[in-house]
Amino acid sequence: MNQNIILNHQEIEHKIRRIAFQILETFVDDGEIVLAGIADNGFILAQKINLVLKEISSIEVTLCKVKIEKQNPLYPITTTIPKEIYSNKSIVLVDDVLNSGTTLIYCVKHFLEVPVKKFKTVVLVDRNHKRFPVKADFKGISLSTSSKEHVHVVFENNNNYAYLV
Repeated sequence: MNQNIILNHQEIEHKIRRIAFQILETFVDDGEIVLAGIADNGFILAQKINLVLKEISSIEVTLCKVKIEKQNPLYPITTTIPKEIYSNKSIVLVDDVLNSGTTLIYCVKHFLEVPVKKFKTVVLVDRNHKRFPVKADFKGISLSTSSKEHVHVVFENNNNYAYLV
């Protein structure tokens, strides 16, 4: 199976830093945000964004892992923090790849069960093949690929990369 590297480690690090600055610009007046990463890679990406935010700002960040059954998004979605903590807060939902939009839209729906101040989405790779009207507010890269191609993001110690198969 052929795999084409679309982002290497340095490019991913650069995009994470840029996304962190975009988040800061958007939420600078809020003082506090919830970074909710969709398990597993979305949460890893959220952790990496959080590290940059700590470096460049004093904004208070609460990290949250979102667990969703991707094959059946109607199953209950769970988070590592209770709804009371993210209620009336600004939320940034993070995932590694936006394919059809199914995962993102069901996770957005979950968070909108309580009142929120602001809501934004982040993806490292936007595939441009959505079945749902969902978009990424902040993205690392947009790709127009065939529906038979798949994007994978690998987070390894000092060797992050994204590839297309």
